[in-house]
Amino acid sequence: MLLRSLFSIAAPAGPRSRLSVLMFHRVVPDVDPMFPDEMHARRFDALCGRIKRWFNVLPLDEAAQRLAQGSLPSRPLCITFDDGYADNREVALPILLQHGLTATFFISTGFLDGGRMWNDSLIEAVRACRLAELDLSSLGLGRHALGSFALKRQAAQALIAQIKYQPLARRLELCAQIAALAGVELPTDLMMSSRQVVELREAGMQIGAHTESHPILAKLDEPAARAEILGSKQRLEALLGERVTLFAYPNGKPGEDYSPANVELTRRLGFDAAVSTAWGASRQGDDLMQIRRFTPWDRSLGRFGWRMLANLRRA
Repeated sequence: MLLRSLFSIAAPAGPRSRLSVLMFHRVVPDVDPMFPDEMHARRFDALCGRIKRWFNVLPLDEAAQRLAQGSLPSRPLCITFDDGYADNREVALPILLQHGLTATFFISTGFLDGGRMWNDSLIEAVRACRLAELDLSSLGLGRHALGSFALKRQAAQALIAQIKYQPLARRLELCAQIAALAGVELPTDLMMSSRQVVELREAGMQIGAHTESHPILAKLDEPAARAEILGSKQRLEALLGERVTLFAYPNGKPGEDYSPANVELTRRLGFDAAVSTAWGASRQGDDLMQIRRFTPWDRSLGRFGWRMLANLRRA
């Protein structure tokens, strides 16, 4: 009750309220031994229970509109998911429905129906590799010990950092070469099918665009950025038979992953609101095309609550 009261003080109803937006990616069925901090079903269920007691959870489109109007309730919060993982539909959705919560799912449409993000290709190649050491020196990526899940995690993180800001075509090429050297056949069921996206919408969830191939928009010229953003929007609109009004910038760091020009492009393409990954809570007068978000990684629900309070007070 103490934290709920403090949330009400930090985010009162009306024009002085501040909107918290949580960002998730995956919710795996059980603890992942390679990434034990990854959100899993039991932890997500407990977190949703606490969110339900502490906050007033709103659909993101309604929250953005009420933020602009200065009519938010006290303790307003939105839940979002990025990328379009299949476990969002199969694991997260039933938990959300059980708690009576709504969420927005931002979909990178190029990975639907059997596709796979480049970083997941790399992670799964390392995960499934049976070699004690993965020698990638021929690719200029060094040698990596894989004798434990901890070492595999370390290897995957190091490799992601090395190739993250390469051009997309080069990232994809490197991931394919890494999988071949690891002797691994990569999975095709990590991301949602088109039908699973429709099922999320039919269950009352919101769907937003997240580009087609999840590029670093700031590194693209205007025509390429436009094609990525608009292509995702149009594919989802055709799939769902309705206007798609919400967008999430890939990676989402202002000035690094997306530019002011990308913001204005997104506005011109007909979105009503967009989210970044800048921490903090948004207040009336903030740009609705750059709503802040916060990632709740704490295992302890108490620590999560206190960090949420600190996030509300972030400038």
